Amino acid sequence: MLWPLSTRHKRLFRLTSARWQRRAIFVLGGIGVGAAAVALAQLADLAQHAFALLLAKSRYAVLAVTPLGFMLSAYLTTRLFPNAQGSGIPQAIAARHLTDQTARESLVSIRIAIGKVILTLFGLLCGGSVGREGPSVQVGASIMFALGRVSPRRQPGLILAGAAAGVAAAFNTPLAGIVFGIEEMSRAFETRTSSLIIAAVIAAGLTSLALMGNYAYFGSSAMSLAPGADWLAVPVCGVVGGVAGGVFSRIVITMARGSAHPFGRAVKGHPLWFALACGLAVAICGIVSGDTVYGTGYQQVKTALEQGAPLPQDFGILKLLSTTFAAISGIPGGIFSPSLAVGAGLGSNIASFFHDAPLGAIMLLGMVSYFAGVVQAPITAFVIVTEMTDNHAMVVPLMAAALIAHATSRLICEEGIYHALAKGFIERATRPPETKAAPTSS
Repeated sequence: MLWPLSTRHKRLFRLTSARWQRRAIFVLGGIGVGAAAVALAQLADLAQHAFALLLAKSRYAVLAVTPLGFMLSAYLTTRLFPNAQGSGIPQAIAARHLTDQTARESLVSIRIAIGKVILTLFGLLCGGSVGREGPSVQVGASIMFALGRVSPRRQPGLILAGAAAGVAAAFNTPLAGIVFGIEEMSRAFETRTSSLIIAAVIAAGLTSLALMGNYAYFGSSAMSLAPGADWLAVPVCGVVGGVAGGVFSRIVITMARGSAHPFGRAVKGHPLWFALACGLAVAICGIVSGDTVYGTGYQQVKTALEQGAPLPQDFGILKLLSTTFAAISGIPGGIFSPSLAVGAGLGSNIASFFHDAPLGAIMLLGMVSYFAGVVQAPITAFVIVTEMTDNHAMVVPLMAAALIAHATSRLICEEGIYHALAKGFIERATRPPETKAAPTSS
C-alpha cells in the first residue's frame, strides 16, 4: 500500500529534483561546449590550410583578399550578427552582469554563436591575425545560456561555466579554464557555483579528450632557467611584455569607445572602409614578415619551441601590428593565440641578449608576460602557459614575470581589456532603444 507523501517530503523531493536538474544542465552544457570547441578548432585548421594554399599560388593575392574579406566580415557582423565582433569574451562578461533576459540574449545566444563561428573561420580564411579561443568562450556561454533559459536565476553561473569550459576545451587546459572563470570572468570565487563550474569544465575536457586525445597545446618541454644571470630575463620580459600588452590594450579600448577627434568620427562614420584599411595593413604586415604573421601564430610558435630555433627578428612586432589591426577592425576573432605568438616573438628577441639561457625558456617568459600585460589576469596567464607546454619547472619564473607584466601594464592601461570592453556592451545593452548604436570594433 502506497502512503501519500507529506508536504515536507514533497518539498524535499522538489528541491532534490531541481538540484539534479541544475547539475545535469551544467554537465550536458559542458559536453556541448567541448564538442563545439573541438569542431571550431578543426575547422580553424582547415581555414588556415586553405589560406596557405592561396599564398602558395600567389602571396600578393592577400592585397585584395584580406582587405575585401575584412570589409565583408565587418558588414556581415553589423547586418546579421551584431555583438559578434571581437573576441567574444567581453560579451560573455557583460552578459553575466546584465539582468534583463533580452539584453543577455543580444550578447549570448545560439544565433550569435553560429555567426561567431562562421565569421571567425572567415577571418582566418582571409588571413586575419585572430584566434579561436576567445570565440570559444562566447560560443560556450551562448550554449549554456540557451540550456539555462528554464532557470533565469542560474544564468550568470551558467554563462561563467560555459566560458570556463570553452577555454578548457579550446586549449586542453582544464585548470586554466577554472582559473580563467574565477579570475577573469567573475573576479571572485563563488563557493555556491564553483563545483558546478568544475563539473562543466570536466565534461568539456572529457569531450575534448574523447574527440582529440590528450595533448599539450604547444607540446611538452623540460626547459628551465639556470640559477644566476638567466633570471635577469624574468624582469626584462615582464617589463617589455607589460609595456607592449598595455599599449595594445589601450589602443583597442580607445578605438572601441570612439572619440570626438576627426579620425575617431571618420572611423565611426565609415566602419566598412576602416575595416578594409585594417585588412590592407594586415596584408602588408604579412608580406613584410614573409607570410608568417597570418592566422593564430600557433604553428610558428610550436615549431620554434620544439626545434629550439629563434623566430624571425621582426616576427614579434609585425605580429603585434597585424593583431592590433585585426582587433580594431570590427571583425569577429580572438586575441588569445595571437597574443601568445606576439609574446613568443618578443621573448625570442630578448633571448638574443641572454646567450647562455635556453631560448625556449625565454620565449615562455615572453608569452606569459605579454599575455598578462594584455588581459591583466596574471594567474590565468602563467597557469595557461604552464599547462600548454606541460612545463612545471618554469612555474616560479612564469609567476614572477606575469606579476611584473601585470603591474607594468596597469601603468599604461588602468583596466584589463576584456572588462573595459565589457562596460561598453553593458552600456549599449541598457541604453534606450532609440539611442543604441552598433559598435565599430571591440
